[in-house]
Amino acid sequence: MERLYHHLWKYRMFGRRLRLADGRRVEVIDPGLPNNGAGPDFFNSKIRIADGEEWAGNVEIHVKASDWFRHGHDKDTAYDSIILHVVAASDCRVNRRDGSVIPQVEVILPPELYSAYSRLHTDLDAVRCEHGLRTLPQLTVIDWLESLAIERLQTRASNVMRIFALTGNDWQQTCFVILARAMGFGLNGDPFELTALSLPLRIMARHSDNPLQLEALLFGQAGMLDTSQHILDDRYQLLCREYYFLARKYGLKPLRCDMWKYARTRPQNMPHRRLAMLARACEGGFSMLRTLLDCKGDPELLTPLFGWKLEGYWATHQSFDTDESSAPAKLSQASIRLLMINAVAPLYYAYGMHIGNPDMAELALDLLEALPPEQNTIIRRWQAAGLSVKSAATSQALLQLRREYCDKRNCMRCRFSHQLLRTIITESDKASIYS
Repeated sequence: MERLYHHLWKYRMFGRRLRLADGRRVEVIDPGLPNNGAGPDFFNSKIRIADGEEWAGNVEIHVKASDWFRHGHDKDTAYDSIILHVVAASDCRVNRRDGSVIPQVEVILPPELYSAYSRLHTDLDAVRCEHGLRTLPQLTVIDWLESLAIERLQTRASNVMRIFALTGNDWQQTCFVILARAMGFGLNGDPFELTALSLPLRIMARHSDNPLQLEALLFGQAGMLDTSQHILDDRYQLLCREYYFLARKYGLKPLRCDMWKYARTRPQNMPHRRLAMLARACEGGFSMLRTLLDCKGDPELLTPLFGWKLEGYWATHQSFDTDESSAPAKLSQASIRLLMINAVAPLYYAYGMHIGNPDMAELALDLLEALPPEQNTIIRRWQAAGLSVKSAATSQALLQLRREYCDKRNCMRCRFSHQLLRTIITESDKASIYS
């Protein structure tokens, strides 16, 4: 039933105006973004309580209010930013770690809605127009997917330009940040980006011949070095000493350690190993942008650029004081292809548009066309619905379609829906003529 409540909250089906358990009114301005990993259910939500000030933060949903304590949220720092608790049964009050009470809404649904949910819940995440996709003209499908691939590239290029502005118009630093974000592989993209933004390459360059100090800078800025944690691992203690010296020297301030996510993360994808690999990329100085441009979108030339290999301590550890001898020391081919899709292609497009070189921007599309498609749940659902996915350009287009149109219920802006509606209208007109 909690999944039903997630769905109803996501699509505002509870309504904009609700009432708290204490009788006050609450207006839902923005339900926020669903979180599929560990932590609160919805991020960046906005509400207004009793015609007062707007609150911005996270929302948690449970069947019973007491599940808050059963899941240990009252002792978890990740839940200190909860501004609203939505429940089916308000059997108790809930509070944050500091004892402050969290506003709570009890939503009781009619029995017939539960009956409908039992019949439909398996389709909540399905492709809504699945039954009509196979009837669409092939030209319509190809044309729309090509437009979506460009739309997604433009969206990602806009993010590159945002980073470019934050770095003071430094393309090399921008490349470093975009690569770091891609190393987070979605789950930890934000903390990787923030860590890279906090470390000017001029500082990294001064220590490019010292792998230990590069690691210390990255792990320290990531908030992962704290002697109060009493980790007795020799490598950890050595990195702590190096970081505290470097932090004082350059006036660096570490980020919060609680921004990293570890749930359902395979050993080879642990943030510690990815940060260690990013440190390897900085050895000898980070100057990847020019090399990427020289490769001109050729996957065979690009692949060796991401061939960093973990050695020594990180070859046998997934995190500090945690052995993991079975994790591969190098990125898999699938991971390298994801870096090309998520970092290299957007950089090509943004850089080409910035310098007024359409041919450079075109390299981004050529690269996506040359790479095999991503394989994930969303792509498999589109394939099951009858769409052929032959390249990363198509898989990127389908991700854009799902996230910006299907998930946001922008069906009237989708060319597939438009064509299906036209077909229905045409068939209806024919029936009326011959009746």
